[in-house]
Amino acid sequence: MQSDADQHKADKIEIMAPVGSWESLSAAIQAGADAVYFGVGNLNMRSRSAANFTAADLQRICDTCRKHGIKTYLTVNTIIYNHELDEMRQLLHEALKAAVTAIIASDMAVITYAHSIGLEVHISTQCNVSNTEAVRFFAQWADVIVTARELPLRQVAEITRFIHDNDIRGPKGDMVRIEVFAHGALCMSVSGKCYLSLDNYNYSANRGACLQLCRREYLVKDLESDTELVVSGKYIMSPKDLCTIDFLDKIIKAGVRVLKIEGRGRSADYVRTVVECYKEAVASIADGTYTPERIADWKRRLATVFNRGFWDGYYLGRKMGEWSERYGSQATENKVYLGLVKNYFARIGVAEAQMQTAETLKPGDEIMVIGETTGVYRATVDELRLERDPVAEVRQGHRFSFATSSPLRRGDKLYRIDKVVDEF
Repeated sequence: MQSDADQHKADKIEIMAPVGSWESLSAAIQAGADAVYFGVGNLNMRSRSAANFTAADLQRICDTCRKHGIKTYLTVNTIIYNHELDEMRQLLHEALKAAVTAIIASDMAVITYAHSIGLEVHISTQCNVSNTEAVRFFAQWADVIVTARELPLRQVAEITRFIHDNDIRGPKGDMVRIEVFAHGALCMSVSGKCYLSLDNYNYSANRGACLQLCRREYLVKDLESDTELVVSGKYIMSPKDLCTIDFLDKIIKAGVRVLKIEGRGRSADYVRTVVECYKEAVASIADGTYTPERIADWKRRLATVFNRGFWDGYYLGRKMGEWSERYGSQATENKVYLGLVKNYFARIGVAEAQMQTAETLKPGDEIMVIGETTGVYRATVDELRLERDPVAEVRQGHRFSFATSSPLRRGDKLYRIDKVVDEF
């Protein structure tokens, strides 16, 4: 039977943030993430698309997260070949030394070796866990299991009921927890397993090197007459991004306890915005303030950062995907790079910056500053000064100052935030 201690742990909803850079790590901390996941080197599914850390970074990442009470999950979730076994084992020992909370894995060589040296294991979506017997099998080694992306919520709920009814526990002795993707990119593949990039360009998605051919526009060609048609209006292999904020209560009711936000290749402001929205939504479900008005506001905020449009995935029973209408992001805001922060004067709360691009900045403009330890700072500029004099505008080459309500650092990147005018 489930103990009171188990019930207390089960009631805790964990928000897991994607971290592909130091800036994103700081943003995840600022936003109140409960856990972060990240890759090191080549043995992870974002080895090509994210600014991956090195093994030398592991200790700093773990120390930083422990300081803030945040769990650390290292992704070692690619297919592993014989010639990589030693590299994999060495990485896992480095993870153990740094006291990584857990590793996320799909290859049995990784899963069993991590278990043998005392590393907590979480089962990756690449394992395509779709039934209770798969859960029973993986519980021999794993404390957290991600269900297949294609499962409807009713089947996820069946799995969580099975875990509790049958007292399925992981190696630590705790009830196995179920994790699902809550927000971010989806692809045309089954639980992330795709050969399109490998087949066409010899870059395997299953080795962290996807070139995302599915995100492009295509021609349809009649082989008998050579007539060609552009498939317009839809990117027929590029799904919209998953967004569950408007039925998050149903996901929690289904027994899910870990909510994974996709996006290790996305920017720090994406990480901060998405984590903040989902943290607020989870808290509002708990305190009874989860209303249509709040949901609408969260969706508005989520739309300001990178997205391909939103849909609800397969959780509510859909059989087919919902496809992007155009290439790239449909964010309602655009970051325009301006330059770098050169100095920060803490006593008076003033930053000095160098304008590097052929852009302008005026009082009343909204800015964003992103840095490794600054994370994401956003504000409206009240006043700009050249030397000591207020000015109506600064341009390329100007070294100017402005007041801030939070510390900035030398080398932080400065952006202007523009609203996007949708021409489609």
